[in-house]
Amino acid sequence: MTTLAITGGWVLRPDLTVTTADVLIDRDAGEVREVGPDLGGAADETLDADGSLVTPGFVNGHCHVAMTLLRGYADDKPLDAWLQEDIWPAEAELTAETVRAGTELGVLEMIKSGITAFADMYFFVPTIAETVADAGLRARLGHGVISVGKDDEAAREDAREGLAVAEEIDGLADGRISSAFMPHSLTTVDGEYLSEFVPQARDLDVPIHYHANETEDEVAPIVDEHGTRPLEYAAERGMLESEDFIAHGVHVDDREIELLAEAGTGVIHCPASNMKLASGMAPVQRLREAGVTVGLGTDGAASNNDLSMLDEARDAAMLGKLAADDASAVPAEAVVEMMTRGSADAIGLESGRLEAGAPADLAVIDLETPHLTPRHDLVSHLAYAAAAADVRHTVCDGRVLMRDREVLTLDEAAVRERALESAESLVARASE
Repeated sequence: MTTLAITGGWVLRPDLTVTTADVLIDRDAGEVREVGPDLGGAADETLDADGSLVTPGFVNGHCHVAMTLLRGYADDKPLDAWLQEDIWPAEAELTAETVRAGTELGVLEMIKSGITAFADMYFFVPTIAETVADAGLRARLGHGVISVGKDDEAAREDAREGLAVAEEIDGLADGRISSAFMPHSLTTVDGEYLSEFVPQARDLDVPIHYHANETEDEVAPIVDEHGTRPLEYAAERGMLESEDFIAHGVHVDDREIELLAEAGTGVIHCPASNMKLASGMAPVQRLREAGVTVGLGTDGAASNNDLSMLDEARDAAMLGKLAADDASAVPAEAVVEMMTRGSADAIGLESGRLEAGAPADLAVIDLETPHLTPRHDLVSHLAYAAAAADVRHTVCDGRVLMRDREVLTLDEAAVRERALESAESLVARASE
C-alpha cells in the first residue's frame, strides 16, 4: 500500500462540523484510510494543508462540459431562442476533436475549482470519456438523445447510439467513468421513443437522466397534449426511478414534488443557468423538506458562464431565499451538502463525503486570504465567500490532480491554445 497524507489543516466532516485533523489516503485503493491527528509521519507522500480547509471534492451534478467553447458566444436570450438561434446551429458543426478541445478546457477548469466528479450530457461521448480518464476525474456520462427535427430512422438511430454509448463506456478508467441513458428532455424526445428505448436502458442497468420542468414552455406542451404534468408523464414511461436524476426541476407542482420524493429520483439544481436564461426559481426548500435528494450543477458554460461549484453554492443559497421569501431557507449547510454528498447521491456516485472508507476525492481550500478572514464559520465561508481561485489542491481517487494551483494531469497552456483555436473554428463554421 502506498499512502498520501494531507496534513495540518481543518477537515469538513460528514456532519458538516469542522475539526483540525490530517487525512490519510490509501492511494492503491483510492480510498480514505483514516481521518485524525498526526497521520503524516509514515505516509509516502504529503500535501500541506496548513491554513486550509480540506473538504470532499465538489460534485457537479449536471453540465455539458464541451460547451466551454461557447462561453460568451450567445448571451442574454431566453432558453428557446438561445438554443434554436445560436446553440443548436453551432453544435451541428461539432467534431470529435472540437469536443475533445472543449472537454479538456472544461475538466481543466473543474480541477482548478475543486470538482472531482461530474455528470455530463453531450455528443461524441467516447471522446469525452477518454479525456476524462486522462485528466483523472470521476464522471457519469451519456449521449444526449434528441428526436425533434429528425425523421423516424434518424431518431431511432440517435436513441440506439445513446444505448450503445451507455454500454460501451460504463466502468472505464478503473470504474471512475459510469454511464446513463440521457434523453435530452421530455419535449425534445417524442413519447414513442421514450416508451421504446427507456425499457432497453433498464435492461442495461443504467440510470436515466434528462432535463425536466426547466421552463414554463417545457411544461405547457405536455399538459396541452397529454393532459398531465411532465413528471407524471415521465413516470408513466418508467423514467422516475430511484437511480434516475433530472436537471432543473424549476416548475414543479406539489404532486410532482411528491412523485420525486416517493420515487427517490434526484434533482440537480442549476441556479446560475436558471437565472441567466430567466427560466425561474426552483423550489429548493420545498423539495428538500419533502425529502427529495437535491444536488447542484453548473449546466454548460454557455449559460452560466463558468464551471465553479463554489459560485453555484452561493447562487443556490441566495436564489433559494428569494424563491421561498425566507432568509432562513436553503442555508449554508444545505448548499454545502448539495454540492458534495447531495450531488453524489443524486447521480449515483459514492463520493461527496470525507470519512474512512470513502473515495479519496478531496479539495483543499486556502483560507489565508482577505475575503476568508475572519474564520467565524468555515461552512458559511464555503457557501458565501470562497471562490474557485481559493482551491489549492485537488485529489481524485487518491491521485493528486492539482498541487499548489498547478494541474498535473493536463498541460494548461496547450489546453487553452487548442480551445481557442477550436472555438474560433467552430463559430466560423456555424456562421457560414
